[in-house]
Amino acid sequence: MATFLYRLGQLAFRKRRWVALMWVAILAATAFAAVRAPAAPDDGFAMPGTESQKAFDLLDQRFPSGNSEGADARLVFVAPDGQKITATRYKEAIDEAVTAVADGGQVATALDPFDVHAVSKDDSTAYSSISYAEKAEDLTDATKKTLTDAADDAREAGLTVEIGGSALGVAPEFGGTTEIIGVAIAAVVLVITFGSLVAAGLPLLTALLSIGVGVAGIVAVGLSTTTTTLALMLGLAVGIDYALFIVSRYSAERTAGHSPAEAAARAAGTAGSAVVFAGLTVVIALAGLSVVGVPTLTKMGLAAAATVVIAVLIAVTLVPAVLGFAPKAVLSRKVRTALRGGDGQGAGASGPRRPRGTEPTPTTKPDTSAAKPNMGTRWARFVVGRPLPVLLLGIVGLGILAVPTLDLRLGLPGDEAQPTSTTQRRAYDNLAEGFGPGFNGPLTVVVDAKGAQDPKAAVATVAEKLAATDGVVSVSPAMFNKSGDTAIISATPSTGPSEEGTKDLVHTLREERAGLKADTGATMLVTGTTAVNIDVSQKLTDALVPYLAVVVSLAFLLLMIVFRSVLVPLKAALGFLLSVAASFGVIVAIFQWGWLAGLVGVEQTGPVMSMMPIFLIGVVFGLAMDYEVFLVTRMREAYIHGESTGQAVVTGFRHSARVVVAAAVIMIAVFAGFIGSGESLIKMMGVGLSTAVFFDAFVVRMTIVPAVLALLGDKAWWMPRRLAKIVPNVDVEGEALGQGQPGQALPGHLDEQGREAVHV
Repeated sequence: MATFLYRLGQLAFRKRRWVALMWVAILAATAFAAVRAPAAPDDGFAMPGTESQKAFDLLDQRFPSGNSEGADARLVFVAPDGQKITATRYKEAIDEAVTAVADGGQVATALDPFDVHAVSKDDSTAYSSISYAEKAEDLTDATKKTLTDAADDAREAGLTVEIGGSALGVAPEFGGTTEIIGVAIAAVVLVITFGSLVAAGLPLLTALLSIGVGVAGIVAVGLSTTTTTLALMLGLAVGIDYALFIVSRYSAERTAGHSPAEAAARAAGTAGSAVVFAGLTVVIALAGLSVVGVPTLTKMGLAAAATVVIAVLIAVTLVPAVLGFAPKAVLSRKVRTALRGGDGQGAGASGPRRPRGTEPTPTTKPDTSAAKPNMGTRWARFVVGRPLPVLLLGIVGLGILAVPTLDLRLGLPGDEAQPTSTTQRRAYDNLAEGFGPGFNGPLTVVVDAKGAQDPKAAVATVAEKLAATDGVVSVSPAMFNKSGDTAIISATPSTGPSEEGTKDLVHTLREERAGLKADTGATMLVTGTTAVNIDVSQKLTDALVPYLAVVVSLAFLLLMIVFRSVLVPLKAALGFLLSVAASFGVIVAIFQWGWLAGLVGVEQTGPVMSMMPIFLIGVVFGLAMDYEVFLVTRMREAYIHGESTGQAVVTGFRHSARVVVAAAVIMIAVFAGFIGSGESLIKMMGVGLSTAVFFDAFVVRMTIVPAVLALLGDKAWWMPRRLAKIVPNVDVEGEALGQGQPGQALPGHLDEQGREAVHV
């Protein structure tokens, strides 16, 4: 692997103009294809195999015109304290508001609350249900303005008016300001890390190119824009990381005295090998999302995996090419000064003209042996000197943080999770106060009476059974389809949509299905938004262990090939599980228990978003294995060149700690930007991702890992002989580079023009 990538980097350095033109052409081609591609269909969020999805499919068949996917809205009217909503002036104001909305564009129906008895028992609250012929994202600004103007007019009559539903809702945005701030922070960190504006700009340029080609490709193949969310986040993350590691290795090789061409080729052969295998671990984590069985997650995972592959290809081809355009500009002032000192030629020295983009190989390598130990070296020596206390402290600390995970509750929060500053949240609260907490989460019961002898009698029996069930406060009249063989009944729970009581009620109703089937011949299915959320949470929870098993197992095998060790991959996997558990503990403590909720800006505690475990594991696993590969490959490289395990750990930190820290800080800054969002779900993602990266990079990879390696000693790199014969030796560390017989041209030495020099 190292030899192949060495030659690829060498070729890219030589043919840098062609390589740059190739990637520009690829970007232009994918962008052109994306512009010309037809609009992608809205895939929705289907959950195959769940009861709620089966009920929706049945509704599509039996109620072809009544199961609209258009947007909806609720105008919620609340009378002043001590007054009734039924007062004449309030009724007139409400009638005018409903009429104004009904006369607007894109409206299918607008119901008067007094005609459909949508008034609370104490006459304090009323609501108007509005349905639209178009989806929420297709509503025009004029339509939305008509709705808000009607609410404003009713407020002038003294009413409190709020707007709920999906009409004014905006899908959470992951792009825009957050990414801009993240890129700005990344630029500052990169400048500090490299001491060169060019070196800082190179990872940003390649990362933007990666997500540009990736997102354009996603749109070009006809996938919906929702699949780009994960691709954007990870494309930015790994695009910066991969270029960062290769440029850093190039700088180290130049410091060691190699020519620009040789340094670029060696960086591609060594750091590039680590990039390839780190990328493969990320791809495994993302492709593994297909195990969950959710089509949307599968598409998101595969699209993001393709973007990561593009980032790897750009890192091992375009980065060496760009280094050829700016061989000295990417170096810090300190390195350039050291190289000039060993150049062997003064400023006015004469000699043959060198080709552009190259420098003479220094006759004397810069002396770095007496260099002052950097912070990474000092930290590694500290850990190696006292590995057991450091290991125990790290494990116990993360273990304590992980304790709240035992109380993890999953769900899909709705408007109750919105900030109180939003009209949707206030509408939710007003309805809950006026009609009861379960009013915001009614259950839709679909009765399939096609096999019953008397469909109407069967539906009536089901309705009676529903009304008699503990936890149900009201049941609506049954609505039949044209054939009269299927009915819809709405059951209102006594508890809120995200409460455990509602989940228990759904399970209770479904357990009664067998008895009702035997008594009436009709089949009862429970669905609706609340039931869908419960089913989604359950399915994602059930898929969590298989997903972890598949991803961790495949990554274990891959890392075993990379490090030719059994214990190093095992330690990597266990460390990842520990950091993720600690991150979930922080999420539960903040978003469920309310600890430090005010500091983070959480206004309402509740269950953790159902997708959070799968999503966080997929993203963080990829980044964690990146840090593992880049840090430990440097250690193994030093080990196979004769250093003891303890000294190899110190050497690995001396060369890699700075760039791993920089990569982690960049990712933490990008993800922490989400914490400032007003959306609770995005805020939760920001907290989860930023804390997980922090724990994994600084506690696991840079503390627990060196401590474990120091304790294991040479056993860390042990592999059974029989297994060693089976596992291929991919030479990620570049052991073969520089080895050869006298008079034989092998990878390891390039002259100033990038040609292989004879090894002597």
